[in-house]
Amino acid sequence: MGVFRDEELERIAREYEKWEREVVPEWLKKLPERMKEFTTISGIPLKRVYTPLDLKDWDYMEKLGLPGEYPFTRGIHATMYRARIWTMRMFSGYGGPEETNQRLKFLIKHGETGLSLAFDDPTLVGIDPDDPLAEGQVGIVGVSVPTLKDMEIIFDGINMGEVTTNMTINPPAPVLLSFYVAVAEKQGVPYHRIGGTTQNDPLKEFMAQKTYVFPPEAAVKVAMDLVEWSVKHLPKWNPISISGYHIREAGATAVQELAFTLADGIEYVRQLIARGLDVDEFAPRLSFFFNSHINFFEEIAKFRAARRMWAKIMRDWFGAKKRRSLWLRFHTQTSGVSLVAQEPWNNIIRTTIEALAAVLGGTQSLHTNSFDEPFRVPSEFAAKIALRTQQIIAYETGVADVVDPLGGSYFIEWLTDEIEERAWRYIDRIEAMGGMLEAIKKGYPQREITDSAYKFQREVEEGKRLIVGVNILRSDEVEEIRKVPLLEFDQAEIEERQKRRVKWVRSMRNQERWKRAISDLRRAAERGDNIMPYVLQAARSYATIGEIMGTLKEVYGTYVEPPEY
Repeated sequence: MGVFRDEELERIAREYEKWEREVVPEWLKKLPERMKEFTTISGIPLKRVYTPLDLKDWDYMEKLGLPGEYPFTRGIHATMYRARIWTMRMFSGYGGPEETNQRLKFLIKHGETGLSLAFDDPTLVGIDPDDPLAEGQVGIVGVSVPTLKDMEIIFDGINMGEVTTNMTINPPAPVLLSFYVAVAEKQGVPYHRIGGTTQNDPLKEFMAQKTYVFPPEAAVKVAMDLVEWSVKHLPKWNPISISGYHIREAGATAVQELAFTLADGIEYVRQLIARGLDVDEFAPRLSFFFNSHINFFEEIAKFRAARRMWAKIMRDWFGAKKRRSLWLRFHTQTSGVSLVAQEPWNNIIRTTIEALAAVLGGTQSLHTNSFDEPFRVPSEFAAKIALRTQQIIAYETGVADVVDPLGGSYFIEWLTDEIEERAWRYIDRIEAMGGMLEAIKKGYPQREITDSAYKFQREVEEGKRLIVGVNILRSDEVEEIRKVPLLEFDQAEIEERQKRRVKWVRSMRNQERWKRAISDLRRAAERGDNIMPYVLQAARSYATIGEIMGTLKEVYGTYVEPPEY
């Protein structure tokens, strides 16, 4: 039963038809519309106006409900930001551990409420800084962390029992979590106080970020080892952050981001159940990571649809009983690919709009990109502006004072339903292929993302998708770029420092303990055991990330992506 009376809908329909027939044509004669067709970035066609007719059979309690209640469209908490503002978690990490330690302390001083570590490419793929393949890449896009000693330096003077830390790491996630746990142990922090998140999402690597190491089955096995171990030992740790962010950055639409991310989540749930875990034992520990792009209302609708879909999946597909098992808890990062080098100050406005969409969509934590990110790792100046953007939204605008303030909007509710329906179609196709692991092996999501990325770029180049300062309202941006106060650091010096440190660590450690730990790890991997206890043992022995990952590669092999034509 819908929320609107039939006679009222009939009256609105008559008035709407009359408006379209008599009023709109006269306006179009005077003021033609800017485009023949209006769409979201995902290509969803948009009408001029939305009315109760677009929610004709809409059931309020089924589709919307109340905050903190199934289907959680309006938010997973009853009072949302009226009780607690979202966690402000700025992406940090560059150069060596010393530089990153200083940046973390700077952000904490200026009000950051959660830490977030980015790692350089050698760390992301699990090689040491003195590996020939690491040359020129150490410390560039994140911090270099090849050993336990580096993690000790990063958190020097920071109480790990009082902060939570997100680590954007995937194939070597067991190694970085082990470094983190080992440092917390040295600080005397008990396991029940160690809080944070490891991204640990291997499936999206094959679709998007491409920092894969192991073949798909082995990659999922390693990730699920970390999840299972964390569920049993680290009660405050989110062992996986199922990530749509990188899928979107690779060129996916909002609908594809939503569908492929939830399909990844479905695959992981099945893998954990197959291990004998009860769904309500691990489901409350699953978290998600979404992108907030520039198409304002589409992003808000996407977040709302995501909560509703996941609640249905967990309740109806997997029989979850606990309320928390039905929650889609997510972190949001504003869109990196929406930021441009031309007129870089405009990126502050783009990020503000994207951050506002994330808040109106009900995110649990938020990272705001810095305006200088098209050039390099953010400066302190740019990072502070990005943090202040969140703080102004939180404390000055009033948008955090009402739960789901756009709920009930004819347009928002219609768009939420439309995005959900389109996402279900993708999930149905993936299910027909045997799930996301099989779909990835067939190259299905990879092709879909590539096609969407090409389509978007073509629309920008043809002027069908407008970007201020790029293909519309362009000005001489050279002087603007020169004014940007970019972060300066000596990459070559940092690389040499990291090479010296990793050699020093290899020389000072207990060699017998190290050999035993590496040998135990290899045998555990060969047996098919959960590798986490053995990776932690190796980390404590000061084994390097390259040594640990190299041992696992000897057992699991490595992945080479087949070409797509």
